[in-house]
Amino acid sequence: MEVKKLSISWQFLIVLVLILQILSALDFDPYRVLGVSRTASQADIKKAYKKLAREWHPDKNKDPGAEDRFIQISKAYEILSNEEKRSNYDHYGDARENQGYQKQQQREFRFRHFHENFYFDESFFHFPFNTERQDSIDEKYLLQFSHYVNEVVPDSFRKPYLIKITSDWCFSCIHIEPVWKEVIQELEGLGVGIGVVHAGYERRLAHHLGAHSTPSILGIINGKVSFFHNAVVRENLRQFVESLLPGNLVEKVTDKNYVRFLSGWQQENKPHVLLFDQMPAVPLLYKLTAFAYRDYLSFGYVCVGLRGAEEMTRQQNINVHAPSILVFKEHTDRPADAIQTRGLKKQVIDDFITQNKFLLAARLTSQRLFHELCPVKRSHRQRKYCVVLLTAEATKSSQPFEAFLSFALANTRDTVRFVHVYSNRQPEFASAFLPDSETFQGKSAVSILERRNMAGKVAYRTLEHPWTGSERDKFILLGYLDQLLKDSALLSSEAVLPDLTDELAPMFLLRWLYSASDHLSDCWDSLLHSSWREMMPFLSLVFSALFVLLGTVIVQAFSDPNDERESSPPDKEETPEKAGKAEPSFPRENSRVPKKGFVEVTELTDVTYTSNLVRLRPGHMNVVLILSNSTKTSLLQKFALEVYTFTGSSCLHFSFLSLDKHREWLEYLLEFAQDAAPIPNQYDKHFLERDYTGYVLALNGHKKYFCLFRPHKAAEEEDTLGVRGGLDSSLHPGDSRGKPGGLGPRPLKGKLSKLSLWMERLLEGSLQRFYIPSWPELD
Repeated sequence: MEVKKLSISWQFLIVLVLILQILSALDFDPYRVLGVSRTASQADIKKAYKKLAREWHPDKNKDPGAEDRFIQISKAYEILSNEEKRSNYDHYGDARENQGYQKQQQREFRFRHFHENFYFDESFFHFPFNTERQDSIDEKYLLQFSHYVNEVVPDSFRKPYLIKITSDWCFSCIHIEPVWKEVIQELEGLGVGIGVVHAGYERRLAHHLGAHSTPSILGIINGKVSFFHNAVVRENLRQFVESLLPGNLVEKVTDKNYVRFLSGWQQENKPHVLLFDQMPAVPLLYKLTAFAYRDYLSFGYVCVGLRGAEEMTRQQNINVHAPSILVFKEHTDRPADAIQTRGLKKQVIDDFITQNKFLLAARLTSQRLFHELCPVKRSHRQRKYCVVLLTAEATKSSQPFEAFLSFALANTRDTVRFVHVYSNRQPEFASAFLPDSETFQGKSAVSILERRNMAGKVAYRTLEHPWTGSERDKFILLGYLDQLLKDSALLSSEAVLPDLTDELAPMFLLRWLYSASDHLSDCWDSLLHSSWREMMPFLSLVFSALFVLLGTVIVQAFSDPNDERESSPPDKEETPEKAGKAEPSFPRENSRVPKKGFVEVTELTDVTYTSNLVRLRPGHMNVVLILSNSTKTSLLQKFALEVYTFTGSSCLHFSFLSLDKHREWLEYLLEFAQDAAPIPNQYDKHFLERDYTGYVLALNGHKKYFCLFRPHKAAEEEDTLGVRGGLDSSLHPGDSRGKPGGLGPRPLKGKLSKLSLWMERLLEGSLQRFYIPSWPELD
């Protein structure tokens, strides 16, 4: 009975707590929290928020309820500063998105996947207190999209970020909460950035990060997002953060590479830091420090408990029972600064590193370094002077540089910085301080400058004589610096300096290789860990490319590139001109540059007849010139000149046929071109006198057709003779030789005057074609 009463009491207590939380959530009014009216403008809301935030900030207000009050103020401003959330609150009393839809859906029962189980939708059992209540630790790290883009991404180039994606009714989020609290308290103390994204409020940011489920944990470094895929335990999260960091941040140093490591200051233009500790692995705090200051210093680690570090430890007088950090600058035999303590804290290390970020006399290798070492004057009290040594590059430290370095080491003024520039690497920068180049030709010079603005304007004073590093030069420079502290008018000259060339920037090829390596690693990581939803675009691209490639291979495998399409069926050859115009006989290649400086013309004989005509490859043609023994030399020269520009085509071959030997073969072919030559009659008295010299035949051995070229003057005379003497005399001008009224012998040079135009039409496929059943034998 007592147990039953106790159970009823607990149930009553739980219901009472829920009712109180509901009433407190319903009582939340952002307008009342900020003290503005419902018609207030964004400027009034922002002004009220800033005033209340300064008043109730937990760091300034020690009131016990200041933190809760500050959270309410931030929530109220988050709602009213967003027009969409503000409109939702004004209409529905809730700032969440899609409230009109949700109010309607709350009146309906939604059952999904009924065959498996009832679907549990959080909007079906939506309580206002659930969306307003957040854990106090997560509230501190909540991120918005603008804050992520403007602050987190730029800051990720100095430290990694660990971000958790959460949402309402996320029971797995509750399960990992204890581990998450423990890990972030530890990692934040080491310098890791922490963030929390509420997928319900910041859907845009969650989608931008690629988080499609909750809870999700991801890391951001150098603006790149990486997802955590292991079990949420402390060691896995520490290893995940450590895996985000580059692997070459800290170099393991022993007695063998000790000298080489410290001697790299001149090439890298950085101080070198050594941590001595007993741990075999490099501490995560030291790696994070190395990542934050990787642009300024080089970091090494010495494990004092291993062999190979005894000599170095004894030489530097290291206490092996406590971690020690040593900074080496230009002098590798002794540290420039050191710190040793049993409990190294992040703030202690940051202060130590910040004081030793630069060399004693650093080399100006980039414009960014120039801005940091020689800042622009802000006010009269914030004057900064730079003493610049302009010297030539040398493999070893020269006497002028060593003297300049010793002078910088003895300096105690905080307003003076010492730098040097290689004149051969920055010639434009150096020439701005050396008006008289002959005096300082091949010698070092020292200038004192003060930057006036970011545009490059400086006031400077160059020592009258070259810098040799003598005691007299040091005394003169010391006098100038003492006088400069009393009277800034000593810098009487002004100049506008050009931007410095980045000497240490990697080559374009290396930058391309680094970028390609990063992309490949991202793709490999996506293949291993991405979900199907994330992989669908990539898989679609890959399969599309494979489909196109496979289709191309199949098409090429079942097609013959040398085969040509038939121009028309045999029964439609009655209109050869139209067929020829519609489809070229072979590809047009006359625009190619001739491959040789001559025209290769072979004689068509019974030996070469089969290879040059009968078995000619598909798509190839043989252009044959008809000549006689008496006209051979002159016609071949003219023929070569006319067809030379077409010899670049691999589909054309050139030959000549002797009319004296193979007249019958030619007459047989001309029978199929009855409009060009009559059927020869052996009883005709002029049968043996017909002049076919200058005729050109384009023979297609594969398709068994030819195109005919008649000499230019022959065509004109045929027209004339056709009017005078009838049909027989018009068919060929050779018949006029036996007539007293003929036109006389034709000049040989004019016969092939229009052959080049005919060749153009041949390549276009617009010439008339004469088909034959088979090629006759060449006797």
